Amino acid sequence: MKIAVIGSTHAGTAAVSNMATLYPEAQITVYERNDNVSFLSCGLALYVRGVVDDPQGLFYSSPEQLQQLGITMKMQHDVRNIDTTNHLIKATNLVTGDDVVDSYDKLVMTTGSWPVTPPIEGIHLDNILLAKNYNQANTIIEKAQNAEHVTVVGAGYIGVELVEAFEKSGKKVSLIDGADRILNKYLDKEFTDQVEDDFRNRGIDLLLNETVQRFEGTKKGVEAVVTTHGRVETDLVIMCVGFRPNTELLKGKVDMLENGAIKVNEYMQTSDPAIFAAGDSCAVKYNPTGEHAYIPLATNAVRMGTLVARNLMGPIMRNVGTQGTSGLHIYDLNMASTGLNETSAQLLGVHVKSITINEKHRPEFMPTSENVQLKVSFHPDTRKILGAQVLSKVDVTQSINTLSVCIQSGMTVDELGFVDFFFQPHFNQPWNFLNKAGLAAAQ
Repeated sequence: MKIAVIGSTHAGTAAVSNMATLYPEAQITVYERNDNVSFLSCGLALYVRGVVDDPQGLFYSSPEQLQQLGITMKMQHDVRNIDTTNHLIKATNLVTGDDVVDSYDKLVMTTGSWPVTPPIEGIHLDNILLAKNYNQANTIIEKAQNAEHVTVVGAGYIGVELVEAFEKSGKKVSLIDGADRILNKYLDKEFTDQVEDDFRNRGIDLLLNETVQRFEGTKKGVEAVVTTHGRVETDLVIMCVGFRPNTELLKGKVDMLENGAIKVNEYMQTSDPAIFAAGDSCAVKYNPTGEHAYIPLATNAVRMGTLVARNLMGPIMRNVGTQGTSGLHIYDLNMASTGLNETSAQLLGVHVKSITINEKHRPEFMPTSENVQLKVSFHPDTRKILGAQVLSKVDVTQSINTLSVCIQSGMTVDELGFVDFFFQPHFNQPWNFLNKAGLAAAQ
């Protein structure tokens, strides 16, 4: 059996590592356009900031390790065309320029995603950079050494992490986003207000509800960003406005969402029975709504890649779906979210009720006791939990993993009030704050 894998980031690496063990007789070939595999882009800001001294720690595999498993690694090979009728792949060796034609019995698409680059005037000026892969991270570090004013466009996770990294390294930093607040996809306003206040207190310039109109500069590089409300002089711009799935190779050949994310069934199979997909290139079942959604997270990718390997020869283990659970540490604040918040629910046309509590994370007779802000959203009729958000100076983010399980299992907010959690004064209170949210919702 010939298995071809296109792309080797999180999902691709997880898939081929497992396939090599499960199908030792198979001929597995990986096509990867870069010269490395499995870069943890979620650690990019830590690398830029210098928290990660050895960048090799951000790779959880290598071409050599995969080759040792018996996998054929065609690095720096760009796949140009897929003939799904005759099961043929056409690729170009980016080093030699030679064309390669290969056949497959099973094809695994783990081509990942790529940063969105809006067609803004001047976007191709020097010192306007993207933030996704290892080479781009190295370019950011190199360019930032001589930059005095860094402007980040896009206030999602990577954008705000880079803002923190640049501010801590002594740069003047501006953050631009078209939404009226940062992190709006993950947290509701009462949470993001606290992060924004912290940013402003540290001298970070927040230009929210503004869109970039054009970039100005010379042959030497960018000199200013012109927005709908003004002009920002800068000498380095990092674009972090989102990601799009890398799926052009299969456009019109398998079912996709409008944004190009490949639709897969619960066994990771596309509408073409010979083609499987995983990771940022495809959509996944979103449990709070039951619909396909595009949620490019490393956690989703490695799970999906592993499931591809399990199900390649037949339906063995189904994908239980995702809640889009994620967390973030910015300065002194720890925050995490899962499922729907009020903002995302409104965008999706889903009606939710919410309960917000503010509690000390442990008894106040202890030497320290920090405030925990928790918000739980639930269906007003079924009372099933649909989402949650937490923010605190103490790390209680694992509570969101617990609530992710609650959403996945269909627990009601009333049942949450009486879940069995341990009590120990070092860690929590006799009534865990998760219990207190459930009790408050029942009143």
